[in-house]
Amino acid sequence: MKTKHLLSLFALLLVVILCLQVNDIRQEQHFNLARREILMRKIGHEILLHSGDSTSRVLPVTKLENETYRLQFEKPFTFEPDTLVHIIRQTLGSQNETPDYIVNVLDCSNNAVVYGYAIAQQKKNDVLACSGRQQISACYLLTVKFGNATFSMKQYAATASLLAVLALCPLLVVQYRRKKILQTKSPISKNQPIAIGSILYDTDKKQLVVANEIVKLTAKENRLLAIFAQNPNQIIDRARLQKEIWEDDGVIVGRSLDVFISKLRKKLELDATVQLVNIHGKGYKLQIET
Repeated sequence: MKTKHLLSLFALLLVVILCLQVNDIRQEQHFNLARREILMRKIGHEILLHSGDSTSRVLPVTKLENETYRLQFEKPFTFEPDTLVHIIRQTLGSQNETPDYIVNVLDCSNNAVVYGYAIAQQKKNDVLACSGRQQISACYLLTVKFGNATFSMKQYAATASLLAVLALCPLLVVQYRRKKILQTKSPISKNQPIAIGSILYDTDKKQLVVANEIVKLTAKENRLLAIFAQNPNQIIDRARLQKEIWEDDGVIVGRSLDVFISKLRKKLELDATVQLVNIHGKGYKLQIET
């Protein structure tokens, strides 16, 4: 399969994988958001129970910006900070399962912070204050602000795009090098036949003509001889011949070049002054005696 086809297939595969992963992460985020709202209502329920209220309602949870949730209550209640911390920690899960979060209890009348604390995945960064101080019964609001422990969709998309580009880089380099090699290839003449000694080499018809005798060339023999014909009496590097003739096939077999050189050498025997000479350790040369 040609390199450009591999590039296209690989790029398509990356796009499909990226789309599937983005869809999975979006569904997971929607699930987590819904789950958080339920957990917030459970927190409100437990707070009221611990304050001795088993009948009043926990009002609808409000999601504010920056991953902040606000919890409101139907009636005034009292709370003890240590109990509040325990309820929220038990409901949200362990520190390893939950991102950092900040809790604030606000006075309904003026939004002043009555009590607050912070919990971090690194326990040494926890901030807890006013433990053991029972708060009076009043109208309170409770907010929980979650930190960014996981990627947002934008961060995920940016990271996935970067990984896709990095994955494509090796193939892009291969494609670039291939184009450079193709640009340096000796062009096959589309004009008049080329004279190689007494042989007329017709690149368009892929044939050799001498003394009214015609010898046909295969496609690879034609491409191979075209390189030599454009560079008579010059050593052509073996690696260059292999790349220019076999690279499009995707696999280069070391002995293939030797086989085609041997076949081409026999066809050039029409003229004894023309020889394909093996230059040991370097390559081959189309030697034409004058």
